[in-house]
Amino acid sequence: MKRWIRNTLIGAATLAAVPTGYVLFQGRAYDQSMDKVYDVPLREIARSTDPTVLARGKHLAETMMPCLDCHAEDLAGGHVEDVGPIMVVGAPNITAGGLGAAYTDAELFRLLRHGVKMDDRSVRLMPVQEWNWLPDADLVAAISFVRSMPASDRPSPAMRIKAFGKVLDRRDSIPIDVARRIDHANIELGPAVPAPTAEYGKWVGRLCTGCHGPGLSGGPIPGAPPSLPPPLNLTPHATGLAGITYEQFVGIFETGKRRNGNDLNAFMPVKSVRKMDETEKRALFAYLTSVPARAYGQR
Repeated sequence: MKRWIRNTLIGAATLAAVPTGYVLFQGRAYDQSMDKVYDVPLREIARSTDPTVLARGKHLAETMMPCLDCHAEDLAGGHVEDVGPIMVVGAPNITAGGLGAAYTDAELFRLLRHGVKMDDRSVRLMPVQEWNWLPDADLVAAISFVRSMPASDRPSPAMRIKAFGKVLDRRDSIPIDVARRIDHANIELGPAVPAPTAEYGKWVGRLCTGCHGPGLSGGPIPGAPPSLPPPLNLTPHATGLAGITYEQFVGIFETGKRRNGNDLNAFMPVKSVRKMDETEKRALFAYLTSVPARAYGQR
């Protein structure tokens, strides 16, 4: 959740000067978009109880689809973040004792692939675009894992998107309205079999672009408050990862410290990367060290 809280701050420092008419216009556009009904057909899946499949689903929930980051270790949610004039974020209970009971497996599959809820409208904030490249078997594994968790009756807190949050979404500063950002007719899937290669790492690296920018060179996030530490450069530039070894790369996440000994920013999803397996870590390393070197701050 910390990555998404960070993204809610993008542009927040400058929005106070935005004219009221503009805010109202963008708010209406956001509301209309969130009311859009998507014609994405359901697809029946076969949930599994196989221990190997459940283990794969648990791994994905901890790493590539970091469900536990938002919904807690027991997937019962409950955490609330009040982000000032932007929004109030509430993590729902997705076990069978909460929201999970309302969804069929087919509806969950569509949600994870398309960002479309059971009412055929867009989900909010859930970063589907970061993982919807995963093969069908992985999404089934994730669903199977979620279904295997004990039911909890913990109440799901409400989520409320405020006026400035709607403006930030329309300005593409934070993807609250997820489904409108997905080409539902042409979802590109990644490799079916993980490999320790830069090709596979390109897909894993989608997890990094939200904060470090599409060019991965980090730098201050446009419009973010000065108090927000800027993301680092993840490209093989002298201001980034130039000369880094795989052992040093892995060590950063094991220790939570950069090569210069400084602590990583608290927003960095250290736990998710730390729990990646060897193939995923090597793939991510291969990709980050193969992208074009960019000077810090070019994003």
